[in-house]
Amino acid sequence: MFNFFKKPKPIHKDSSALDMDRIPKHIGIIMDGNGRWAKGRNLPRTMGHKAGVETIRKILKECNRLGVRYLTLYAFSTENWKRPKDEVSALMTLLVEYLKNELKELHENNVVVNYVGNIARLPEAAQRALSDAKEMTKDNTGVQMNLALNYGGREEIVRGVRDIAEAVHSGAIKVEDITEESFKDYLYTKGQPDPELIIRPSGELRLSNFLLYQSAYSELWFSSINWPDFSEDHLRGAIADYQKRDRRFGGVKSE
Repeated sequence: MFNFFKKPKPIHKDSSALDMDRIPKHIGIIMDGNGRWAKGRNLPRTMGHKAGVETIRKILKECNRLGVRYLTLYAFSTENWKRPKDEVSALMTLLVEYLKNELKELHENNVVVNYVGNIARLPEAAQRALSDAKEMTKDNTGVQMNLALNYGGREEIVRGVRDIAEAVHSGAIKVEDITEESFKDYLYTKGQPDPELIIRPSGELRLSNFLLYQSAYSELWFSSINWPDFSEDHLRGAIADYQKRDRRFGGVKSE
């Protein structure tokens, strides 16, 4: 794991250093540090968000190349509405521009575009762009990019509890049928494996309400690098570190 007070050393770009049979199927990334990146360069925060979009492009391509099946990107949380209105507006505009400008290339590269979160609160233009992208790419077979928008782990769990309560009330299921696995069908990530690896750049050491149910046994990887500076090398470094860990899921290591 990186020392948070020093700039991480570059990781060699040759993916042969990775065990390609143990690439995480699902990686979650908390894309943090755009504002700090911009502040350090005396730029508006919106420029940091634009730089962060360029990083999405690079990391998505690398995940596709490595064979990652799902990449969930924490783009806008339920708490982010507290930010200044002009910043929120700029983020929504940037989302629409990203999907509009990148959709053709995403489709050509076999990427599946999906979203997790309650998008009903997003501007109509953003909702329309997300729906169009999801529809166009639904039959692709490459990496699935989940954009977490107006997403909060607690909200997701409460929503799931309400839905499963309604299912019990209607007689669709019985209380005794509710299990940890069946509950996953009431989450935004229904049908997807839990993330084996969650990455957070920028030096913060918390999940910030991201994939709380799904991350029970995720490996966490932190770095002091701000998201706009996060590279393919850092991604491979995180995966390499993940592959060194002993994942016991509460058990003991076999002799």
